[in-house]
Amino acid sequence: MFQGAFGRRLLGRAPFFMSLALSAALLAAPARPALADVASWIVFDAESGRILDEKDATRQWYPASITKLMTAYVTFKAIREGRASMQSVVTVTKNAAAEPPSKMGFRPGTKLTVENALKMVLVKSANDIAVALGEAIGGTESGFIVLMNQEASRMGLSATHFVNPHGLPDNRQVSSARDLGVLARRLWLDFPEYRGLYGHAGLKFGKKTLRSANREFLMRVRGANGLKTGYICNSGFNVAVSATRRGRTVMAVILGAGSGLERLAHSRELIEKGFDTRGRGSIEDLKGISQKPPQDGYCKSNPRPSAEELVARYGKNDKKPSAILSYNGRLEGSSGRIIPGVNVSREPAKADVPKKGNKIDWGQLMEDLAGPRLVAYNTIPVSIGVPRDAAAIAAPAITVVPVAKPGRLREATGEASQDAPEKIAKSASPGAILTSEGADEGSDDDDAGEAKPGAIFKGTLAPNAPLPILKPKSP
Repeated sequence: MFQGAFGRRLLGRAPFFMSLALSAALLAAPARPALADVASWIVFDAESGRILDEKDATRQWYPASITKLMTAYVTFKAIREGRASMQSVVTVTKNAAAEPPSKMGFRPGTKLTVENALKMVLVKSANDIAVALGEAIGGTESGFIVLMNQEASRMGLSATHFVNPHGLPDNRQVSSARDLGVLARRLWLDFPEYRGLYGHAGLKFGKKTLRSANREFLMRVRGANGLKTGYICNSGFNVAVSATRRGRTVMAVILGAGSGLERLAHSRELIEKGFDTRGRGSIEDLKGISQKPPQDGYCKSNPRPSAEELVARYGKNDKKPSAILSYNGRLEGSSGRIIPGVNVSREPAKADVPKKGNKIDWGQLMEDLAGPRLVAYNTIPVSIGVPRDAAAIAAPAITVVPVAKPGRLREATGEASQDAPEKIAKSASPGAILTSEGADEGSDDDDAGEAKPGAIFKGTLAPNAPLPILKPKSP
């Protein structure tokens, strides 16, 4: 490790001197790009609200498709109050059908039940159905957004404001890890009868399998049962997750991960540590806004972690990276004082990334970072159409009115990039749906049957969205 006469002299000194030399070597090492961390997160006990850990949880952030949890909450409340039912009619309008992916691609005029709409929104993250559902419950999309913000105010979501029901880019739509955690907790406690809706790894529509972007978490983390992923460029990879063990539920919200795989690994780590933590304070008492949202183009400025960095940070294979120091500097006279910054180098850390030949073994890497699959990949069926007596059980005051949205810029969500459903199988009613154009090249939804380990990433850590990244609307 240490070379020449200087090395022999250095090694002959006391251990205390050695520690000083090593410290100096590390300080004088050439600068390497810092591994970006997840921007903001919080983990808490769902029942008590105790905070188990957090980082910048009150920083304002763009929620992306985690927004759809509020869409679900407002819908559940309408059902409880008798203004709708799970069998009420949702009609896809031109306004809803115009939404960009991730979407179901149904033609305007297609009808489906609230129950099927909720499954498409929560499992598939369908933007078009989120708008159609909002129009059905709120009368208009804008009317539904009013209800969303009323609930946010009632819950005390001090960093949150909604302008759409799906989370597509708009810089006026903001929240925080703390606020989204409160929302997730309220969903869990206020509507326990609907908990089963969050835990599905995929949908079955006709012969087509539509997979959830949260499926690997649901299949690999013991007791996992929810909740919702999200991605736009300005937010990075977001997720709200939950798991229940021995009657206790731990939830976490993660905002600003650099890739889907980092989001998955960090989610698992927070949940595992959460079950071993007693906690402090209450998520309800953590209020305010500590920082502003990130600047536009966060996905471009936030470094995407490499496979080696992810193994070093989250790997479970006990093969941690090693660092080797070499020293070719000098001491000043006989005092033993180190001259800092003189010819000291640090070799890059190396992680043992699983490979097949010369390529990364994504299935094994997924297992190293998130654990093996504990449950099989299963889907739940969804369909279009409504019962013949739907008119009798639908909310009487519901009127669907399209809302014009002039000049609103759009940007594809991460659900589109990971799980685009853009080639839907034909339903029982031929011509009732549209096959969307511009399907993501990295989509794995064309593969029927069981999901392949690592298939969500298609050989990359964060696949690009299928639509061009546009500048979102500013406040």
